[in-house]
Amino acid sequence: EALGRDDFFVTASNASAVAMIDMWPNWPARQVLLCGPPGSGKTHLAEVWRQRSNAQEIEASALSFEAAPQLLAGRALVIENAAAGKIDERVLFHVINLARQEEADLLVTCEKPAEGWNIALPDLATRLKTFAVVEIGAPDDVLLRAVLVKLFTDRQLAASEEVISFLIARMPRSLEAARLLVQDIDRRALAEKADVTRPFVARLLQEFSSRDLFALEE
Repeated sequence: EALGRDDFFVTASNASAVAMIDMWPNWPARQVLLCGPPGSGKTHLAEVWRQRSNAQEIEASALSFEAAPQLLAGRALVIENAAAGKIDERVLFHVINLARQEEADLLVTCEKPAEGWNIALPDLATRLKTFAVVEIGAPDDVLLRAVLVKLFTDRQLAASEEVISFLIARMPRSLEAARLLVQDIDRRALAEKADVTRPFVARLLQEFSSRDLFALEE
């Protein structure tokens, strides 16, 4: 999967988040919360920044006191999927303090701003209020269209404008859903030796709904 900056389509739903990533290293704060729903592109943007900053990366649930110094040795760290119940609040507080001490840049991805995490540790809540916060909305039609066209093109599938518009009107508002959908269309079209037509994708969408394929986690 292409996760470079040029592979990230910019629309109104994500423009402010992209601007923050592009602004580095001149961030308004050295710690940033990148928020958005599952499948909105947070991981892609985080990877763009990781490549630029040479940051290390870790899931929030895997943070530990012992690993913190090594993770921040390069003075840049991505912490993915931070949320209530997925973090040890004391460890995250320690990592934030150590990042400030080491003058390290910190990018934390999450579904919603820290106010919605129900944080029990007051000192952590106070620290998180000092972060710059940027949010990605659910993908809009412009973004979904661009992503679908690229995914079909990458797989050398001929999908008409009618098919693209049909999918946009009915599919879940998620970039991950778009990826899974085109992947499955490709697999089924090959197996059935079928063209990618509106009736064909309509049938697949019905099957996807019955399988709950798009109950996604980012």
